[in-house]
Amino acid sequence: MKRIFKLVEKYFFIIILIAVVIALIDPRSFNWVLEEFMGINVINILLGVILFGMGTTLKIDDFITVFRRPKEILVGVSAQYIIMPLIAFALASLFSLEAGLTVGLILVGTVPGGTASDVITFLAKGDLALSVSLTAVSTVISPIVTPIITLILIGNQIAFNPVDMFISILEIVILPIGIGLLLNYKFPKFCEELKDYLPTLSSVVIAIIVAGVIGANKEAIISSSLIIMAVIVLQYFIGIGLGFLVAYLAGMNRKQMITVAIELAFQNSGLSTSLAKTHFPSLTLATVPGALYSVWQNFAGSILAYIFTKYFNNES
Repeated sequence: MKRIFKLVEKYFFIIILIAVVIALIDPRSFNWVLEEFMGINVINILLGVILFGMGTTLKIDDFITVFRRPKEILVGVSAQYIIMPLIAFALASLFSLEAGLTVGLILVGTVPGGTASDVITFLAKGDLALSVSLTAVSTVISPIVTPIITLILIGNQIAFNPVDMFISILEIVILPIGIGLLLNYKFPKFCEELKDYLPTLSSVVIAIIVAGVIGANKEAIISSSLIIMAVIVLQYFIGIGLGFLVAYLAGMNRKQMITVAIELAFQNSGLSTSLAKTHFPSLTLATVPGALYSVWQNFAGSILAYIFTKYFNNES
């Protein structure tokens, strides 16, 4: 069973592609993803499952690492919240994206790093401990940083309440992570056993979220897919490139450079989709960039991990 889960984890982008194909053929099959259950958006519940799983893999030591490796953490997190939002804003302006796509793209840029970055860093033979710490720190500070940066970039164009966004990130992100962290503290052996299964579960849940959004916006995606996909591919590769550059200028070694580049480009696209649906309900296309970015980052990331391992990472 563990072998099967590990195989799915390694090729998780295939799960997402299969879900996308199903959603395009039969969009109604994933309609339930964008509905509510007991007054709560199903998409938020699904995201909570992923972040709870992340919490069960974390320990207090992961946060103490901030003080042990302050330079790497400061550089990585600063780049995360400065470079990615600016890339998103610049591309949205350059391509004159309509309001919904602009909001969605900005949210992709302002959310924290995604948990998939840890998987790709592992496959790329990067600095996994640094990756986990960067993801954890950027996620924990996201309730404050994400609403502020989003307000700065689009607050004068599209009205939204940053305080409400702060509260929803606490509910969607910090609460499930906190519960997972507590469970790991109380039952470390049990959580250690879960590690063999959680990455696969997260991959499946992300695939379901992506399929739900794509199915609901099938026609709009087909009509604008070339433009928005070009923007997303640019956002991803510019993030990778600038991640390498920043890490290089900071004097990091190759493993750390790979890690920062991956961490920068891999966004918590599920959270961006959730925030788009919750806080910009009138802009239906706002959920699209997050869904498409998830597909692309996982597909391209798996290929990049192979390239990094084979051609770039020859330094211990």
